[in-house]
Amino acid sequence: MSGTFFLTFPRHGKLISINKRHTGKTNKEFNFRHDWNSLISDDETLAMRHYSKDFFPQKSTYVRYLNDFQKKLGLNVQYNTDIRRIQSVEGEKGNYTFTMQDQRGTTYTCNTLIVATGISKPNIPKFEGVEHSVGYEDVSINPDDFEGKTVLILGRGNSAFETADAIYGATSVVHMVARSRVRLSWATHYVGDLRAVNNGLLDTYQLKSLDGVLEAPVNEVRIVKQDGKYFVLLNSEDGIEENEIDNFAVREPYDVVIRCLGFVYDDSIFSNESLPAKGYGRKGKYPFITHDYQSKNIPGLYFAGTMTHSLDHRKSAGGFIHGFRYTAQALHRILEWKNHGIPWPAVTRPVTEMLNTILKRINEASGTYQMFQMLGDVILFKNDGLEFEYLEEYPINLLPHFENVTGRGVGRMIVIVLEYGANFSGPGNDIFRLDRATGEPAEGHKSNFLHPVFYYYETVPTVEDMKRKPKWVTLPMPVRIHHIVEDFLTNWDAPFSHILPLRRFLEYCVGGDLRNFFAESCFKLALTHQTLPLTCREHYMNGHGLVGTEQIVDRLNVANL
Repeated sequence: MSGTFFLTFPRHGKLISINKRHTGKTNKEFNFRHDWNSLISDDETLAMRHYSKDFFPQKSTYVRYLNDFQKKLGLNVQYNTDIRRIQSVEGEKGNYTFTMQDQRGTTYTCNTLIVATGISKPNIPKFEGVEHSVGYEDVSINPDDFEGKTVLILGRGNSAFETADAIYGATSVVHMVARSRVRLSWATHYVGDLRAVNNGLLDTYQLKSLDGVLEAPVNEVRIVKQDGKYFVLLNSEDGIEENEIDNFAVREPYDVVIRCLGFVYDDSIFSNESLPAKGYGRKGKYPFITHDYQSKNIPGLYFAGTMTHSLDHRKSAGGFIHGFRYTAQALHRILEWKNHGIPWPAVTRPVTEMLNTILKRINEASGTYQMFQMLGDVILFKNDGLEFEYLEEYPINLLPHFENVTGRGVGRMIVIVLEYGANFSGPGNDIFRLDRATGEPAEGHKSNFLHPVFYYYETVPTVEDMKRKPKWVTLPMPVRIHHIVEDFLTNWDAPFSHILPLRRFLEYCVGGDLRNFFAESCFKLALTHQTLPLTCREHYMNGHGLVGTEQIVDRLNVANL
């Protein structure tokens, strides 16, 4: 069965991924911006809106969706297979082969291995008395089991607040302890932070209804069982136990202690000799990977899905379905070139169509919208600047390796990335302040909300350029940069506020006038100017006029012309 993780999680049944069925538009790509559950396919029936009317669907619905996805597309999935002892063996020519076995003793071999097993192993830290706690993975989902009880929850993520929301109507007290302050997703723009759908406990805390939230490192917590109750002891920095203070916040005992401390990836499937390195600090729950989604220390081993979130942790959406569906697609394209010599998909068009091509993409693209500041569109100038190639959703941190990753030559380029303002969001910031947004086109660089940013390079940035840039900067300093001013509707189609400044930026990059002219205007300009606009040179002066279409021919026939 596909999606077995969702048979259990979230424990209380409701997903927190948005299923916005109506956007006012029929464009599939645009609608994917607001569909956080569907996977990428050409089958229009495989969209979550056909499976559920709920804004936050039930987990059982998603299991059904995933199994339909496998069946309808005929994906070759071997179920009921427990892989173990994955080992990497280096060959004589420096290439690597992977071997592994299943529970039946069958051996499998491959040259490229992609692991997409998710972050599914409960995180159980070591502290005194941890055995007295019950994990999120095992806690009862029946509120009656908590009737009238006092409950302590360790953790402060969505699983912790989901659990609190499910039981606080039955309990007498719910207290929550974690090492850091609450981070609200609408304040940080990070969907892994606390979502509004789960934060009811904040109301009962701040409106004086006995529940509460406090900060303390979990590894400094000690849980002691006495007379069937659980007492919490905390060690302070000066060695004095805080519970010795008569107004110690958690001085009363609890009936139940629940662990909601997240998940880590399970590396037990690897042999000790081929164990992938893990990330550092808070990224330690993920494998340590490079920007092509490859293990840092095991060549040929790649990761997909939420396991790649170390690259954009607390920054973008790569740890979630609506983000990693695009990074998985990027990995597919990387391996297509590496293993099969198939270049990254691109379209080639005359430079006179650049503006319209860009406007269409920034107003409907879903991959760059969801994986903001991680995936970007790349425009390559070709044929002495008369044509361009357009590549979609490229991992921008791989720009120094562009030719080796895509199979396409590099030169002058424009990189298009969607970004938030650098200092706008974050815990404690007032993101609802009156001056939170600007509508002035000349102040596009001051935009706080998500908006397109254009980087023009004469040569591709180098590895050293990427290393030298400050961490809060998306890309190295370009020859020219342009911010389209933020828009309340996220529709960047206003003639003067959005299109005109963008056209002038592109004209600098192209080195010519990108306006469109009627044949009569081109004729007059040809008589009075030595240099003509690009559209006149490419169409009127070449005798093209209007490009013939069936619709134009039909109109000419109707008009007897």
